[in-house]
Amino acid sequence: MNIKSLLIGSAAALAAVSGAQAADAIVAAEPEPLEYVRVCDAFGAGYFYIPGTETCLRIGGEVRFTVGFGEDVGSQGTSDWYSATRGRVFFDTKTDSELGTIGTYIRLEGNYRTGNTSAANIGNSSVALEQAYITVGGLKAGKALTWWDDTGINGELDDFADASNFNTISYLYDAGSFRIGLGVDDLSGEYSAVPGSELGLEGYAQVDFGASNLALRGVYDLETEEGALYATLVAPVGPGELNVAVGWASGTTVYVSNDYEWTVAASYALKATDKLTITPSASYWSTQDNVDAWGVGLLAEYQLAKGLKVGATVDYVDVDNEDDNVSGWVRLTRSF
Repeated sequence: MNIKSLLIGSAAALAAVSGAQAADAIVAAEPEPLEYVRVCDAFGAGYFYIPGTETCLRIGGEVRFTVGFGEDVGSQGTSDWYSATRGRVFFDTKTDSELGTIGTYIRLEGNYRTGNTSAANIGNSSVALEQAYITVGGLKAGKALTWWDDTGINGELDDFADASNFNTISYLYDAGSFRIGLGVDDLSGEYSAVPGSELGLEGYAQVDFGASNLALRGVYDLETEEGALYATLVAPVGPGELNVAVGWASGTTVYVSNDYEWTVAASYALKATDKLTITPSASYWSTQDNVDAWGVGLLAEYQLAKGLKVGATVDYVDVDNEDDNVSGWVRLTRSF
């Protein structure tokens, strides 16, 4: 075989191999399109669709730092000041279904307050499942803050309700300007004020008159056979909001603090500027043992930026047969 024939044969062999490799070449698959988070505006601001589902999710929370003052309010009742930090995070979901809107809500809360609780002075710290419940339309079931938690007025002088966070089942009928509800609470937790309580009933009704509303909340402890009522009026007046409240308890229950029999309270949240709100308030209380007390307070809150506010309050309380007391706090709150 001469050189010319060898070169021609080699070229033909290389061409055949190259053709075979080209036929067997691996073609890379095109990348799958990314699924970006979609905004869900069906249930209000802040919701987005969980990727791959039709469930809308909202995540938020807050961090609150407080420095408080008052006679013997600090560590082991020997200090006149304290500091405390609270952190919260919540997860709120909504899904449309043939039963209506199905929702879940979970809120975790952690608290830390300084105190001489050990030789190392590590303070008091706790983390808890503060709320976790399911909603289907107006039905709610789980661990929740009940309607009784909403007793009170603007400002800090609204002491009356005690326990208000239970395993509960409730139903709320919402007709827009009129709402009415009924709930059953599990009171079998360790409530030292009334041991042995097992079940409680709650009722709620509210009527709206434009920007004003009148609400009535009621509770009944089946073990003690005692109950309580709390009525509130909220109305815009001038550049602010007026709150008036009246509460009454027939006897000792897990629902009412300090053995109160009745209370009246009022406050006015003055919108001094777009960012500053000043709220004077006053309250009067009477206990089941006919011990009377009254108090006045002043709360100021300033919106430093979106989701960031600073507040301060000073309260004066005078109780029969006791020394009067001045207390308050300064607080920075970041919400998101």
